[in-house]
Amino acid sequence: MIELLATAESFEQAKHLIDCGVDTIYIGEETYGLRLPYSFSREEQRAVITYAHAHGRKVNVAVNAILHNDQIKTVPSYLTFLKENGVDRISVGDTGLIQLLKQPDYYIPFIYDAETIVTNHRQVDFWAKYGAVGAVAAREVPFEELQKMAQATLPIEVLVYGATCIHQSKRKLMRNYFNFIEKREDVSRQRDLFLSEPKGDDTHYSIYEDGSGTHIFANNDLNLLPYLGQLAASELTTWKLDGLYCPGRSFVSIAKLFVEAREAIKAGLWSEALGAQLDRALRRFHPAKRGLDTGFFLLKPDQVK
Repeated sequence: MIELLATAESFEQAKHLIDCGVDTIYIGEETYGLRLPYSFSREEQRAVITYAHAHGRKVNVAVNAILHNDQIKTVPSYLTFLKENGVDRISVGDTGLIQLLKQPDYYIPFIYDAETIVTNHRQVDFWAKYGAVGAVAAREVPFEELQKMAQATLPIEVLVYGATCIHQSKRKLMRNYFNFIEKREDVSRQRDLFLSEPKGDDTHYSIYEDGSGTHIFANNDLNLLPYLGQLAASELTTWKLDGLYCPGRSFVSIAKLFVEAREAIKAGLWSEALGAQLDRALRRFHPAKRGLDTGFFLLKPDQVK
């Protein structure tokens, strides 16, 4: 069974994504979740969960931040809120939080999301023993390695569209820099700042800072739409769409293309020609100032450095 997950930037967008056929909505709040398009209030989270369940869909909440002692003290009340409101799953990367989830009062089915270190099926099987119901594959894992990871006992989530984070620091690197040069600057995602290599005029690493620190993203966004048939044939059928840098209706339109692809695969109607057609449509909705490529997907394992 193919599961299509999508981030949401508002309750209204979450409704549109559900209405167009997305299976699972991915939301959260900045205190405990990383790199979200929007930090949902508790009331908004409750509203999304209620709407999703009324339409037979699921909600996955990001609780994947690197938690420090102050957050570990406050996260139990958040888990209680999520559990009381029937959230389906949470994404977790902090082992201290996984220890907390072992307590029946706080247990919620969780997806193991350690961003860059989930690279083999045995690691996934290890976390299954601790209660995980799925795992997020590292973005740097090429298709050849992903196929081996499909041997795991849990579903493997694969990013099929969106921005790829290549570095995070809990430090306020941007604010520290601007303080050093005695300038007051907006360092939020909305500012749309980027880094460029000294001798690489075409490099464009998006960067922003929030309550979880500094985040840097790959030069281009990921697009695996033409390769969905290969993923499905390899039993890699949990697909995530990340709308961090693709706002509003454009992201919903892109989600509709992935829904169309999913339905074609389920009906046995998928073809390279259809994949190419949907890919061309996707590029019309993707932000013009952001590039697209296949990331590490088509590389050989020995090419990943």
